[in-house]
Amino acid sequence: MPRYTVHVRGEWLAVPCQAGTNTIRWLGEEAVRRYMKNKPDNGGFASVEAVNFFVRRCKGRGLLDHDDAVEGVLEDNEFVEVVIEGDAMSPDYIPSQPDEIYTYSKYREPGKYISLDGDNLTTEDLVSLGKGLYKIKLTPRAEAKVRQSREVIESIVKEQTVVYGITTGFGKFARTVIPNSKLKELQVNLVRSHSAGVGKPLSPERSRMLLALRINVLAKGYSGISLETLQQVIDAFNASCLPYIPEKGTVGASGDLAPLSHLALGLIGEGKMWSPKSGWADAKYVLEAHGLKPITLKPKEGLALINGTQMITSLGCEAVERASAIARQADIVAALTLEVLKGTTKAFDTDIHSVRPHRGQMEVAFRFRSLLDSDHHPSEIAESHRFCDRVQDAYTMRCCPQVHGVVNDTIAFVKGIITTEINSATDNPMVFADRGETVSGGNFHGEYPAKALDYLAIGVHELAAISERRIERLCNPSLSELPAFLVTEGGLNSGFMIAHCTAAALVLLQRIMCPWEDGLQEKP
Repeated sequence: MPRYTVHVRGEWLAVPCQAGTNTIRWLGEEAVRRYMKNKPDNGGFASVEAVNFFVRRCKGRGLLDHDDAVEGVLEDNEFVEVVIEGDAMSPDYIPSQPDEIYTYSKYREPGKYISLDGDNLTTEDLVSLGKGLYKIKLTPRAEAKVRQSREVIESIVKEQTVVYGITTGFGKFARTVIPNSKLKELQVNLVRSHSAGVGKPLSPERSRMLLALRINVLAKGYSGISLETLQQVIDAFNASCLPYIPEKGTVGASGDLAPLSHLALGLIGEGKMWSPKSGWADAKYVLEAHGLKPITLKPKEGLALINGTQMITSLGCEAVERASAIARQADIVAALTLEVLKGTTKAFDTDIHSVRPHRGQMEVAFRFRSLLDSDHHPSEIAESHRFCDRVQDAYTMRCCPQVHGVVNDTIAFVKGIITTEINSATDNPMVFADRGETVSGGNFHGEYPAKALDYLAIGVHELAAISERRIERLCNPSLSELPAFLVTEGGLNSGFMIAHCTAAALVLLQRIMCPWEDGLQEKP
């Protein structure tokens, strides 16, 4: 018998359909009837017949004709929405698809896999996993390590050894010993109580990154999770079943308990979950629609899923990769600006930078030479002023290797910290199978990625500051020898006048917050 999951005013209802010839109108009315039955006041409706509505598919958001037969337009176990005419959208309403991105029509299930072992994931790989370009599988070595660490946990439970988070409570309840009959309940309660985040959900891309990174950490074999449970997590990732993870609410740099708890909550079939097939729906329905079962947590497994720095670090991976792209773009934009302002390339001479051999500085100077000194494609602008009497250019042009260079070095440094972090074990307690014991520590603390990302923000701000000064130079006719604000018929048209004001205001705000960054002021 076909069954459909129908969304009515924030409620998800399972509606069986005995006859495929039933119409979409029948499906909508049956969903409304079930909704009214669950509400003390009938949901505010006088009768089903008094409700005007339209129906649309969750995947692709396409409207459905009331007179079509369900078997002709819907797949078995598909997700649809009944939208009541005249309903005002609640500020807490979660649309089935997030802001028109990653709708089913755009999503393509990947055919390629990335093998994770907990040791060799790169920031580029994680961003690609977030984009849905790959599925995940474990290496045989990772599977063996996971099995070995789980054996330690089973031994602890069997021998009723007192170990934090396995046979005791958490935090201030660490001295409360839990009987073996309650150990599974302990893990479920942990996930539920720590799912205390607030705000809008992370985007599918960021949720996918977070889930992939948690899998990589568990694959290291120091968390004590069973291979069966870890494989269920991987299956959810590969089906793109992504739990509702609020943007706000965590312990900050001390760890990502709340976001990871929401991640685990969806995996055990509670809370909300998103997939390209369903949009947002109750997690148990989304998992079922993909042929998956909710995870049944064993001793230690709730703690294994929620302890670590993966929220900070996964977003940090995205930031590092975006910063790398911005830094490359900044070199190209600055070179174009130098060209149009009839600047000289002498400041990028190899010998200048060899006597101050910072790696980033030398790389940026090399890029400028590559972009501006071309025998194959000589610049007409450069040729037009080759023999002019200009001695040197303003700071914002001749100092690009020094300013852009340290940003490149900053990005490289931060990328090293983040790469180490994404391949680190961040659980507590740690399970050391070779020693046959668990050890409590503080690897869940996020100070390393947090402070590194603060440093990254300072570096990227420098690119913005020097760029704003070049914009000012381009817009100022007394400095650029170009039309004011780069526009013809000035007065009738304002050109980049206010665009530059916006850039200047943003940089001023940055300098108020970071007053030590004053090295980019133009000087003689």
